[in-house]
Amino acid sequence: MKNHKSRLRYWLNLITLTILSFFLTLFILTIYASNRWVQSYLYPARIIPTGEWLVENKISYQELELTTKDGINLAAWYTPPQNGSVILVAHGYNGNRPENIYVMLAKHGYGVLAWDFRAHGQSGGEYCSLGYYEQLDVEAALDYALAQPDVEHVGAWGGSMGASTVILTAAKHPEIEAVVSDSAFPTLEDVMRLNTPIKIMQPFVLFFGELLSGADLDQVRPVDEIAKISPRAVLIIDGWRDAAVAMNSPYRFFDAAGEPKQLWVEEGVPHLAMYDRDPEGYEKRVIDFFDAYLK
Repeated sequence: MKNHKSRLRYWLNLITLTILSFFLTLFILTIYASNRWVQSYLYPARIIPTGEWLVENKISYQELELTTKDGINLAAWYTPPQNGSVILVAHGYNGNRPENIYVMLAKHGYGVLAWDFRAHGQSGGEYCSLGYYEQLDVEAALDYALAQPDVEHVGAWGGSMGASTVILTAAKHPEIEAVVSDSAFPTLEDVMRLNTPIKIMQPFVLFFGELLSGADLDQVRPVDEIAKISPRAVLIIDGWRDAAVAMNSPYRFFDAAGEPKQLWVEEGVPHLAMYDRDPEGYEKRVIDFFDAYLK
């Protein structure tokens, strides 16, 4: 009887140890995977812009370097305005200066200032914070534009991360008189949760995101800030597919924004692909918007 109890205790202890070991291993793997997942977002691929489209379309521009308040050097292009208005052009995550948008604006007489965000393209910076420190990049561009003698008005176009960052910055800087937001994310927490492949990883991804970047997720909530842009105008553009549907992005922004505001949503268009789907329609809407609120 005693041997039987000892044997039972042995097997119970073994089973308990096995279960604990399994969950400990799962926990360690979750921590490791979450850390690596965050690291993959902090260090985007650097894609160097060529300027070929600007040259092909005979858009004259100068290369320059902007310096942020925290000492990051940003590679940029600048074309002076013919109509007194400059548009700040802020690209998305894993991108660089968008030449199609640059050409579209410049050929209508708008000045254009486009740059590579920190940790992107040819700019300095070790890592990307997806809209937190990038607000300093927009501010550096704004300061440069306002210092130019031929600039009377400043607007901004942003795509994806750039759109969210422009909204956050414009909410604090009334010098930005009109904003076009293409495919912005409502909050950084939303986009991190959406792009985390395993649900159990989500709290760890949020934790490591803040720890490794130094960013405060609660400070990257453009949907909560967009109302502060009013009475300046906002044009919200988004393709109603995938992430836009999952986060209800354009409609949350439109409902939160003050007047004047415009909304353009198309069914079945992927993220940041409205220009590719309808270049002529895109150009007309964006130029008409800036013409109405900057001239």
